[in-house]
Amino acid sequence: MLDLGVHHLRALVAVADAGGFTAAAAQLGTTQSAVSRVVAEAERRLRTPVFVRTTRRVRPSEQGRALLPLVRRLVDDLDAGLHHLEGYLAGTRGSVTVAALPSVAAILLPPVIAAHRARHPDVEVRVADGLADTVAELLARGEVDLAVTVAAAVPTSARSAGAALGRDRFVLAAHPDHPLVVRSSVPWSALDGESLVVFGPRSSIRGPVDRALHDAGAVPAVVHEAQNVAAVAGMVGAGLGVTVVPGLVLPLIAFAGLRSVPLTPTVERHLLLHRDPARPAAPAVAAFAETLATAPGTLLADLPAVSWTRSQ
Repeated sequence: MLDLGVHHLRALVAVADAGGFTAAAAQLGTTQSAVSRVVAEAERRLRTPVFVRTTRRVRPSEQGRALLPLVRRLVDDLDAGLHHLEGYLAGTRGSVTVAALPSVAAILLPPVIAAHRARHPDVEVRVADGLADTVAELLARGEVDLAVTVAAAVPTSARSAGAALGRDRFVLAAHPDHPLVVRSSVPWSALDGESLVVFGPRSSIRGPVDRALHDAGAVPAVVHEAQNVAAVAGMVGAGLGVTVVPGLVLPLIAFAGLRSVPLTPTVERHLLLHRDPARPAAPAVAAFAETLATAPGTLLADLPAVSWTRSQ
């Protein structure tokens, strides 16, 4: 195998481009004698003269005309690779995979990803949406770099590796003709005996709702249970009952024409940006995590019943 270094290759290309050693030295930021020595050493290792030297100029030899395009291609490929490596180390190149709750994937992530891509167009961000247990499993198996979920779904021992993104408050949503939504606020106790459309037990919404109803001594009549936000909203929009959703879900049920009203006392979901502490974060992952931690306060500042921890 030929023992040629990068400096040999760059010197050969520089001399070919400049047409001489003095001009090539200026291009490389070194001396004419240094370039001459490096080129001579390269020719010795190649076992063939690459240039024909005269008193007036330096030109490629017959062998050089065949070799120099290959040398130039090597230098170009190396420069492209180094540029890619530099971008990777700076967080401007690479890929990030994020697992997120459905409401986070639909409402929070799209504008954040768009803002990040505007600054880092060579970073690919992939999203895996799922319920809280699925998000936790994907992170635990190392299939994703980051996870956005509710703090309650993350083991207490692992929360130190997470960053608080914000919180959204639970509200009552119902058909506009329902008497409860004409109030300025509704106590949880008012849901006692109400027809209630609920999310399934795997949803991050169900647990806090059940606990709040229990604490209020309210026992509603469950008329429908679904995992899908659209299904819940459709049932409520048809007047089959009321539902309780966190603020980040409100944009997803707007199609059903529902009205919402705050519930008292306030119950919140705490949103956490989490990563596996045993897995070092690549620069692109760290850069996206920073955008995700700061951008929502500006991009999504007007969402009702949602508060963000930080802003840009």
